[in-house]
Amino acid sequence: MTDDLLARHRAVLPSWMPLYYDEPIELVSGSGRRVTDAQGRSYLDFFGGVLTNMIGYDIPEIREAVERQLATGIAHTSTLYLIRHQVELAEKIAQRSGIPDARVFFTNSGTEANEAALLVATNHRRSHQVLAVRNSYHGRSYAAMGVTGNRNWSASGLNPLQVAWLHSGDRVRGLLARLSAEEQVDAAVEDLREVLATQTAGAVAALIAEPIQGVGGFVHPPDGLFAGWKKVLDEHGILFIADEVQTGWGRTGEHFWGYQAHGVTPDLLTFAKGIGNGFALAGVVGRAEVLQAVPAISFSTFGGNPISTAAGNAVLDYLVEHDLQANAARVGAILADGLRSAVGGLDCVAEVRGKGLMLGVEFVRPGTGEPDPALTNQVFEAARDGGLLAGKGGLYGNVLRMGPPLTLTEEEAREGLAILVDAIRSAAGVAA
Repeated sequence: MTDDLLARHRAVLPSWMPLYYDEPIELVSGSGRRVTDAQGRSYLDFFGGVLTNMIGYDIPEIREAVERQLATGIAHTSTLYLIRHQVELAEKIAQRSGIPDARVFFTNSGTEANEAALLVATNHRRSHQVLAVRNSYHGRSYAAMGVTGNRNWSASGLNPLQVAWLHSGDRVRGLLARLSAEEQVDAAVEDLREVLATQTAGAVAALIAEPIQGVGGFVHPPDGLFAGWKKVLDEHGILFIADEVQTGWGRTGEHFWGYQAHGVTPDLLTFAKGIGNGFALAGVVGRAEVLQAVPAISFSTFGGNPISTAAGNAVLDYLVEHDLQANAARVGAILADGLRSAVGGLDCVAEVRGKGLMLGVEFVRPGTGEPDPALTNQVFEAARDGGLLAGKGGLYGNVLRMGPPLTLTEEEAREGLAILVDAIRSAAGVAA
């Protein structure tokens, strides 16, 4: 990025919109899993536009699907008319959601999808009481921000919902971190019962939870926790919303949806990011009786538009035909095992965690366990210097996040792993 463009950015865009890197970069082209900046420097991309460019860059099947729609001269009609691509994609998503008698409502972003899910749930239950999870992130709109349990991303203390908070699955710090996986599930379920008994009154609309917390630093609970929660929720008629904005479409490797690791089926499921591979596409899918609990006319102007759903159909078809879920499991294991082996024993690394191609490394000050965001930033910058783009996150900004395209090859995984290991060891002052 030139100094001129950076100055122009700062002159017209709000200061609360962050830019990555000490010297921000402008990405001007991409192919496969690689992008090129305005200075001609090429990078292996391990963050994919915050897990959005799920198939990678310049994929012919996706480009051609969009070009065919553009050639018709119709980029938008609104949902007041039938949209073939929208119906076809809804059929595919409903079938793959695992939710019986499913309906799909398309939106533009994960924030809007979660807002829609909360609207539906509170209408269905006639209650504005909602359960959410500490360290979570669900979006930047009013209600979605209200159920976000991360102060760094809560831009307002105002809230249209009455929210009660549950413990997260953090295994590094927190009241439940010292417990075994089985004990943590039992304690979390007991906590849910106590929260319902002490912090709520009458009907509660829903619990919204991420199978793996994205902005929260890829923290996730032991498998089976959602099943324990769901048993209690069902006793009270409370709906379960699975926020799959970052975990969906096979990214975790072991399952198509993150919720499936827990052996439950949600009442509502939200999706976004990867399904559009860069085109604005998101939505919520749920049981018909729940999703249709909206007492007035409502639609999303651009949600499910012909261009985005043409891309979405091509993305989902490509994902299935190339079995990218299996690739995420295989290639993700190369990264996870390699990181644990090479740097997992360093006293500045608290944990290497995640599933599939959704991995995080948490950094702490040696001997204290205190978060070390400064070291995290050093690793972040060193990786960029080595030709690798990654992300950051966590409640304290001390987690390096990786969410590469699901098309990542084994060779590229090993290339990225080598850059990461060098960056971590260099920042930690460890000889190569």
